[in-house]
Order: sequence, then C-alpha cells, then structure tokens
Amino acid sequence: MSAQRKRPEAEADDAEPTTAAAREPEVAEEASADETIIELQARAEENWDRYLRAAAEADNVRKRAQRDVEHAHKFALEGFSRELLAVVDSLEIGLEAAGSADATALIEGSEATCKLLKTTMERFGILEVDPEGEPFDPEFHEAISMMPAADVEPGSVLTVVQKGYTLNGRLLRPARVIVAAEAPATDAGESAN
Repeated sequence: MSAQRKRPEAEADDAEPTTAAAREPEVAEEASADETIIELQARAEENWDRYLRAAAEADNVRKRAQRDVEHAHKFALEGFSRELLAVVDSLEIGLEAAGSADATALIEGSEATCKLLKTTMERFGILEVDPEGEPFDPEFHEAISMMPAADVEPGSVLTVVQKGYTLNGRLLRPARVIVAAEAPATDAGESAN
C-alpha cells in the first residue's frame, strides 16, 4: 500500500509542475487577449471621436451652406438695386426740373434716363427683344394678330406692339407682335372694273 500511496503522491508531484507550466501560457494568452481588447477599445474610441468630429463638421458645412443660400436669396438683387438708384436719381432730377424746363429739355432728360436704365439692365443680363422685320419665333414672340402685307414676307414680324425681355437668355416676357400674313390675291379683271 505504501507503494500505492507513493504513486498518487508521485503523480501529484508530477502534476503540479505540469499544471503550473500549463498555466503560464494561459496567463500569457489572457494578458495578450486583455492587451488586444484594450487596444481594440482604444481604436474604437478613436474612431468614435473621428466620427463625431466628421458629423459635427458635416453639420457645420450644411448650416454654412444654408446660411449662404439664405443670404443669396435675400441679397441677390443688391447690385442691381444699387445700379437702379442712379436711374431713380435721374428721374427725380427730371421731375424737379419739370416746372421750369421746356418740352425739349424734358424729352432729352427722359431719353437720357431711359438709356441709363437700359444700360443698367444690359449690365445685369436683361436684354431687349425687339424683333421687327425678323421671322416670327413662338419661343420669344407672342402674336396678337396677323395683318396682310404685300411688301413683307409672310410669317415675319410686321409691328412690335410691346418689346419683350430675356434674362441671361431666359425669357422674362415675350415680345407682343403683329405678324405679316399673305396679301389677298387680286384679279386683274376686278381691278380694271
């Protein structure tokens, strides 16, 4: 029995060093796993911070763009309005002078003011559509009537009743026109009678 007793003790002695040796890699693996977890958590926090900063920057860009659009809508006509002030000043001077000026001076002043206004409009891309003598174009002209005309090609603009305007090539108002139609044919026999 004593031999049998020694055997378990011997096995126990042998088991302890094996268990301690087996525990060292487990401890090392646990330490390595803990380090990996800590490293991954640090990377996750860093990525979360990056995400929050990117989201905040995107929100700031959106707010800035929205503010810029609001300002563009609100002050879009600022330059045009500033240029129109010269036209208003010219009209006011003409009205003040109306009491003491003769008709010729008033006409000249009105023509100068009209020229100033047209120059201002052209500077901002507003162009006049005055198609007299040109072929009728339904995209830029509105025919209000047709009139027979022997000396003008049918389908061309005979008279401009109201000028049209475009803004940078886009129609603001069509020119209202009278279009030439074919002159009625007359018989030679009827004109002799």
